[in-house]
Amino acid sequence: MWHLRGSSATAAAAALHKPVAHHLRLLLAVSAWSGPLLPSAIAAVSTRGGPSPSPSPSAGVAASAMPSSSSSPPSAAERTTSAAAAAAAGGFRLTEPSFLESLMPKKEIGVDRFLAAHPEYDGRGALIAIFDSGVDPAAAGLQTTSDGKPKILDVIDCTGSGDVDTSKVVKAGDDGSIVGASGARLIINTSWKNPSQEWHVGCKLVYELFTDTLTSRLKKERKKKWDEENQEAISVALKQLNEFEKKHSKSDDAKLKMAHEDLQNRLDYLRKQAEGYDDRGPVIDVVAWHDGDVWRVAVDTQGLEGNKNCGKLADFVPLTNYRLEQKFGIFSKLDACSFVANIYDDGNLVSIVTDCSPHATHVAGIAAAFHPDEPLLNGVAPGAQLISCKIGDTRLGSMETGTGLVRALIAAVEHKCDLINMSYGEPTLLPDYGRFIDLASEVVDKHRIIFISSAGNNGPALNTVGAPGGTSSSIIGVGAYVSPAMAAGAHCVVQAPAEGMEYTWSSRGPTADGDLGVSISAPGGAVAPVPTWTLQSRMLMNGTSMASPSACGGVALLVSAMKAEGIPLSPYTVRKAIENTASSISDVPEEKLTTGHGLLQVDRAFEYAQQAKELPLVSYRISITQMGKSIPKLRGIYLRGSNACQQTSEWTVQLDPKFHEDASNMEQLVPFEECLQLHSTDSSVVKIPEYIMVTNNGRSFNIVVNPANISSGLHYYEVYGIDCKAPWRGPIFRVPVTVIKPICLSGEPPALTLSNLSFKSGHIERRFINVPIGASWVEVTMRTSAFDTPRRFFLDTVQICPLKRPIKWEAVVTFSSPSFKNFSFPVEGGLTLELSIAQFWSSGIASHEPTCVDFEIVFHGISTDQKVINLDGSEAPVRIVARSLLASERLVPVATLNKVKTPYRPVECNLCSLPTCRDKLPSGKQIIALTLTYKFKLEDGAEIKPHVPLLNKRIYDNKFESQYYRISDSNKCVYSSGDVYPNYVKLSKGEYTLQLYIRHDDVQLLEKLKRLVLFIERKLEKKDCIQLSFYSEPDGPVVGNGTFKSSVLVPGEPEAFYVAPPSSEKLPKNVLPGSVLVGSITYGAVSSFNKKDDQNQHAPASSSISYLIPPSKVDNDKEKGVSAGRKSISERLDEEVRDTKIKFLSGFNQETEDDKSSWMGLVASLKSEYPKYTPLLAKILECVVQKATSDDKISHQKEIIAAADEVVDSIDKEDLAKSLSLKPDPEDEEAQKNKKKMEETRDQLADALYQKGLALGEIESLKTDESTEASAKDAFEENYKELIKWVDVKSTKYGSLTVLRERRCGRLGTALKVLNDIIQDDSEQPKKRFYDLKIQLVEEIGWGHVSAYEKQWMHVRFPSSLPAF
Repeated sequence: MWHLRGSSATAAAAALHKPVAHHLRLLLAVSAWSGPLLPSAIAAVSTRGGPSPSPSPSAGVAASAMPSSSSSPPSAAERTTSAAAAAAAGGFRLTEPSFLESLMPKKEIGVDRFLAAHPEYDGRGALIAIFDSGVDPAAAGLQTTSDGKPKILDVIDCTGSGDVDTSKVVKAGDDGSIVGASGARLIINTSWKNPSQEWHVGCKLVYELFTDTLTSRLKKERKKKWDEENQEAISVALKQLNEFEKKHSKSDDAKLKMAHEDLQNRLDYLRKQAEGYDDRGPVIDVVAWHDGDVWRVAVDTQGLEGNKNCGKLADFVPLTNYRLEQKFGIFSKLDACSFVANIYDDGNLVSIVTDCSPHATHVAGIAAAFHPDEPLLNGVAPGAQLISCKIGDTRLGSMETGTGLVRALIAAVEHKCDLINMSYGEPTLLPDYGRFIDLASEVVDKHRIIFISSAGNNGPALNTVGAPGGTSSSIIGVGAYVSPAMAAGAHCVVQAPAEGMEYTWSSRGPTADGDLGVSISAPGGAVAPVPTWTLQSRMLMNGTSMASPSACGGVALLVSAMKAEGIPLSPYTVRKAIENTASSISDVPEEKLTTGHGLLQVDRAFEYAQQAKELPLVSYRISITQMGKSIPKLRGIYLRGSNACQQTSEWTVQLDPKFHEDASNMEQLVPFEECLQLHSTDSSVVKIPEYIMVTNNGRSFNIVVNPANISSGLHYYEVYGIDCKAPWRGPIFRVPVTVIKPICLSGEPPALTLSNLSFKSGHIERRFINVPIGASWVEVTMRTSAFDTPRRFFLDTVQICPLKRPIKWEAVVTFSSPSFKNFSFPVEGGLTLELSIAQFWSSGIASHEPTCVDFEIVFHGISTDQKVINLDGSEAPVRIVARSLLASERLVPVATLNKVKTPYRPVECNLCSLPTCRDKLPSGKQIIALTLTYKFKLEDGAEIKPHVPLLNKRIYDNKFESQYYRISDSNKCVYSSGDVYPNYVKLSKGEYTLQLYIRHDDVQLLEKLKRLVLFIERKLEKKDCIQLSFYSEPDGPVVGNGTFKSSVLVPGEPEAFYVAPPSSEKLPKNVLPGSVLVGSITYGAVSSFNKKDDQNQHAPASSSISYLIPPSKVDNDKEKGVSAGRKSISERLDEEVRDTKIKFLSGFNQETEDDKSSWMGLVASLKSEYPKYTPLLAKILECVVQKATSDDKISHQKEIIAAADEVVDSIDKEDLAKSLSLKPDPEDEEAQKNKKKMEETRDQLADALYQKGLALGEIESLKTDESTEASAKDAFEENYKELIKWVDVKSTKYGSLTVLRERRCGRLGTALKVLNDIIQDDSEQPKKRFYDLKIQLVEEIGWGHVSAYEKQWMHVRFPSSLPAF
């Protein structure tokens, strides 16, 4: 998901924009929350948003005209409206109509002219699939089209985040009620038809369906009510305590003291509840049934508002699949959140569809909203219809998943959509590559769907377009444009710019393989509808997320017109029409990398389509290779290095016509022939043949590029073909040629100084530098002067490395007054570095004073002979040779190991074909899921993260369709889930299960992953991080001599030293052999920053270092041998036989009466053979406790008491107490062994007393005879007092008995305190019996609000089953 960098105006905005390190991929920037309709002022606060006026060409930029089409769309000057002219004159003025128009910009792309000429072609007949975070069908303007049809035809959750398992089937009782999956009793509406009388039930925590923003609001509202109830309970408890103290002010009676303590504990508990309150939300029950015609769904939401008269199941108006009736529900008035239901798999799965952010609704509104009472706020194509395909997963905070993307494509084809809009994306390893890209290309080529997507928000540097919009041949990538009217109206700037421009943050091309990257531009901001749960109707957002639906709406108008006039509809024709008629935003050729072919012009595109209606439906696919190389296959020519720019290169261009898959061989392919005249925008640099003849089988030609004589900087050229018979068509194909000629630096150290750079709003300066070999980091100083109002700058650097995402460093800097700032960041030596400095488009826009900037960039570096250092687990150090090739550098090595990675293989794997139609590809293939199960154990609490090296960090550039994991415990409680970007999660001590879910339609590929290695990466606590030592001698780590601290490297002279492995005593505890400690090592120090600066003094360039955990030390059996040697062989044999017999007891099956009889016989035999042997009797007690309870529960408890008494009677308590009171000599092995034996005996005694106490308490609860009850109480107290002598009865192990005792005595507050302490002190996973007991206690006290709160948490801690993937 794309992000926008910078600060956001509101908490809501902050929730939607997270740092790139979090890998969020949503194209969104919320500048401000608008009011319910139109705010008095909409702040121009950006997250990563704002226009950048066309920068002045850098030195040496070639300025040559670039053809768009023969129809000559309006120039930049012609596009300037009277309002823009007024802005240039110093005063942009808006009227109310023009202000409203600016909130939903359409004039910029010619919509006003097009609809004035063709009012009926307003999108009618066009169907758009919105691949996004889920559209709210209740939002303003999204109910009907301009001709009265339903606006949204279907709403689908493609991610599965709203799936509810409803495979459990129940029948109604005589009273007409059923028991829901949550355990609640639900009344069925008698009017509901259900011929089978079978009700499918499921439940879900409602907060799992809501956004973080909505959940936060609901938590505040619900906490107010809960606080009121809790405060009332506190008042009652305080009153009871005060009355007790008043009545018994000076009493020393022990019972009264305990009663007083109980009252105080009640009060303290309520206060702690208020402090630790964490609302996990109510559970909603979902019921599905077949009414004889269709599947229906009803939802019980009583828990949401806390009013038992609201949200009852019987009052719910049943829903069916949205596509059938276009109906939705609202959970409650409190949340105001609408939802849709879809039923799959014969009622066994219900999908509750909600949006996971306002983004999709806003996008849909831009594309197609219809406001009959406010036409100026209509979307671009108010007559178009929509389907909503939710690809943002609520579980992942709105990030897209492979599952969501593929299901969305399936839905788009199934619904026969004309267009897809996708305002999501991220950087990619390989352009035009991956499973989703392949399927998307099939959708375009075979099913003729026009796919439009945002280019990204990672500008202003080049090479920042992302997947899929900016990197895929079959998808139209859209950049973000801001006009003067948008700046003045929507952004409310004080003074609008004179001309429109691309937003500063809009991503730029080219792609890594030379393609243009951005296809066209469109307005990148609007005030558009948002979901009802936001409690407002509209909001201002900006980003390429907004530009994409603006373009998509414009293309929907074109589709509407082409359908109405019978013009053959093809993505190929449409793309050529919009690209060849786009209005140029800048006359500088290099700006094509920013704006694409220009600003969309709908009216011109339609004229083009009308003229081209008889032409073949064909697109040219370009594949380029450099002479002498067979790979890689490129889509453009991209020279980005000093060596490449010093010599002439020759390239082979393969031009292949691409027809749709249903094209006729005889009628379309065989007769196809086009004679093309080739053109170069600068024949002195790019030389080409003059003509080529192209047939269906394609044609190749050569291009010669000679950049030797061009100046340093950025240069952009094109080779394009013109149809000799129809030159009006404009370029039939284009070959982008991008040449970046970097400057080479000199000096020690190499440095570049840029003085007196003048910046105005939106201005961008680019410099391209050949990073010297040996450089590893850069130190930068930026000074500003000569300005009045605060100024904000974007600083970007980019380096391109093969088969790697662009290496990008970025910073947003605000200068409130003239000053300087320092930065440092790593670089790769030998690669060209782009330095991009941009003043934010709206920063200083009302000032007439330019900002003067001085910029100094200095290269430093320390090179080593080992890029990655692996310590192999032995005692040997690793030798490192360091050099400085640029200048003298201070060598100060620092190495830290701060994480441990443990490898795991699956313990179980499961392949299954997915059952529902949503997982059936258009080709007819059913998608198959591979579920891999891993088990891991934590000996202590830790912060961990799973890592799958094969799959992680790639979503679009991955040949596997989907990956998703979840971590759960034995209670089925899910602690974490994620996809390609795993997150750290804090887990307590215990055993965990991780399930990894991978999808593809090729079972053979999945078979290869059945033993896929997964790492559990654990952060070490700060105190456990290991600082490695350095030595100048190979034996230094052992003998302790020759410690190496620092040195000064002379250019070209090597210096060697050793890094030592960690000592064994420093290794973390409980780390399995084969695990790897990982960390980083740095060698240099930042030189240009003074010590008062906040910057880290260590150089930012670092390498990875690891240490393999060796095998554990061999057990020393010497002690065992000496001890065993004091006994004869026959004695040792007898002990082994005895211990084996005792161990056999626990595995003895007692299911049948014969088994029980045999077990009793064995017990009697062993008792006779080993009389009063405590370990035997303790094992017998353990077996009795674990034995399945018969119908006669009292008899079973008596059996436990009898077994416990035998254990107690076998122990000489006086001797035991005496032995435990002695402190044995630490060096006396025999004494230490005897002490350990006595401690084991004490534990056996304590366990027997504990089990006896529990049994006595159980008998007391089962019997009603008063005399029996009194005698049981005496026995219980006597037993409890004996237990107190030996152990802490409030500990986790024995605390349950103390809770039982306090409960028997009516001291529920004290019982609750002890129980709470047990739960909090227990470092292991939650135990359900403790929480069940807590609910019983609070209900006995009468705290209904606490009971309801704890019951909600039970669904979190102890769900009945794991959720679906």
